[in-house]
Amino acid sequence: MERIVLGDAEIIRVVEWQGPFAPAGVLVPGVAAEHWKENEPWLAPDHWDPSADTCRAALQTWVVRHGGRTVVVDTGVGSGRERPNTPQFHRREGDLLALLAAAGVAPEEVDTVVNTHLHADHVGWNTVDRDGAWVPAFPNAAYLMPAADHAKLAALAGATAPTPAGDVPQTQLDEWRLMFADSVLPVQQAGQAVLWEDEYRIDDALTLEAAPGHTPGSSVLRLASHGERAVFVGDLMHSPVQLSYPTCNSCFCEDPVEAAASRLRILGRASEKHELVIPAHFGGAGAAEVHRAGAGFAITRWAG
Repeated sequence: MERIVLGDAEIIRVVEWQGPFAPAGVLVPGVAAEHWKENEPWLAPDHWDPSADTCRAALQTWVVRHGGRTVVVDTGVGSGRERPNTPQFHRREGDLLALLAAAGVAPEEVDTVVNTHLHADHVGWNTVDRDGAWVPAFPNAAYLMPAADHAKLAALAGATAPTPAGDVPQTQLDEWRLMFADSVLPVQQAGQAVLWEDEYRIDDALTLEAAPGHTPGSSVLRLASHGERAVFVGDLMHSPVQLSYPTCNSCFCEDPVEAAASRLRILGRASEKHELVIPAHFGGAGAAEVHRAGAGFAITRWAG
C-alpha cells in the first residue's frame, strides 16, 4: 500500500493489478509513434514498454481519510462479473475488500463511495454476491454517482431494439446492461445511491465536479486541506503521454471534443493551483504534480 499525506488528509493507493494493458497506438490513437519515442526517457519503463510498444496500466482504488470521513474513490472491476465481451474483466476473481482490509479499511467504516463515472472498471466492487444476490459492498456508505451516466444506463437497461445509442455496437450495449444490473441498480434499490450533477460538495475538503467527455457524467474529485490540494481525475487520462498531448483522447472516450476540453481545463487548473493529479489507471507512479510546458503539460514530480 502506498500512502500520501496532504494537509490533514491521508490518501491510500490500493492496487489490484498492474502490468501491460494495450498497444500504445490503440489506447491513445492520436499520439503518433514518433511522439511516444520522443518521450521514452520519462515514460519507460513504468508507463510504456518501448520494446513491445505497450502501455502499462493499473486497476486500482484510492481511499481518502479526512476529518473522520473514509471515502473510497472508484471500485474496480469486481469479482465474478459476467463481461463476455471484455476478456480482461470477464469472471475476474479479485479481492479488493481483502486489500482494503490490509490497508486498515473495513467495509463498514466507509461512509462515502465515489464513482467518478459509470464504466465497468470503476463500479465493480460497488456490490458483492450474498446468497446469489448483488448487495452493496459498503453497507453504510452513500454512493455518489453522476446523474448523466446513470440516466444513459437506465435508458439502455429498459430499452428494446432499436436502442437509443446510435452506432454503439450491440456487444457494448449488452455489457453496459450487465454492469448496470449487477453494480449500479442494486445500490439504488438499497437506497444508497446519490445521483448528482454539475457540482456536489461532500464536505469542506472534498468536492465533486463534472468533467464530461469520457462519459456524459465523467467527474473529478477535488481535495483541499490546509493549503494542499489534489484532484482525482478518473479516466481523464489513461497514460501520462496525454500530459504532453492533452487534446489526444483514449480510445474509450465517448465524446472526444468534450473529453479534450475537460482535460485541458482540469490540467490547467491543477497546474495553476499546484494540485496533485491522481488518475485512475497510471501503471507506474499513480500521481503527479504538473506544470505547463508549451501546448501541453509536464511532470514536476511523481508521487504515490
